[in-house]
Amino acid sequence: MRNAGPALRLLIKKMRDKSISAIEFRDVEYRVLSGKVLLSGLDLVVRRGETLMLLGRSGSGKTTCLKLINRLLVPSKGEVLVESRLGNDWDPIQLRRGIGYAIQDVGLFPHYTVWENIALVPKLENWDRQRIADRVEEVLRLVGLPSREFATRYPNQLSGGQRQRVGLARALAAEPPILLMDEPFGALDPITRSEIQLEFKKLKEELKKTIVFVTHDVGEALMLGDRIALMEEGKMVSIHTPEEFLRTSDAAVQDYVKVFRTAGQMFRN
Repeated sequence: MRNAGPALRLLIKKMRDKSISAIEFRDVEYRVLSGKVLLSGLDLVVRRGETLMLLGRSGSGKTTCLKLINRLLVPSKGEVLVESRLGNDWDPIQLRRGIGYAIQDVGLFPHYTVWENIALVPKLENWDRQRIADRVEEVLRLVGLPSREFATRYPNQLSGGQRQRVGLARALAAEPPILLMDEPFGALDPITRSEIQLEFKKLKEELKKTIVFVTHDVGEALMLGDRIALMEEGKMVSIHTPEEFLRTSDAAVQDYVKVFRTAGQMFRN
């Protein structure tokens, strides 16, 4: 930063402006008690309203990034800011209630109906009953599950794709400005996964939330992301738009591009 030219300093200043930055990592490191480093040297700004894909192999630090955002983990070094506030300045419970979280195994409460699962956070936030009812119906409509048909069902009465849609509806229920998504479609069969990816792409363009989305699937990253941050061994090695990702000569990125193009060629054949 000290040696950066005027144009670069101005760009960094703009990215840190409250109107642009929703989440920021400043030289963040995270290590476990044994001393093993899971994440190091992370400098990253997630822009307000963008979908940032964290792409990488298992163990590359992607999920650790998500947990640092909602304070399930605390940095060993550096700072994480959410909505321009340091993590330490947030009440952890209030922070988590203000962030939607969708994960691969969904995490629905089996003894709650669909309606009760989705209404959980709005109830904790003391919304009035009519507002909760209206919002549950709205988010079910957004994810393509009519309330009259699905609201009274239990999770074991749903297909995998339907449970995933309910998980997304629950993440959206309290109208959070930020969504964290940890391989949310990874456990679905290929056809259902493709359907939900297309539905999610339309939905994210409509809602314009800030989304940090973990994936190991390069095709998913290219389809859904505004930018793709490539993680390797606890470090961010590149960040590109999908178009840049496909064109760059970066060797680490090229490994993923080759896999993507090979898979496409096999499908065409």
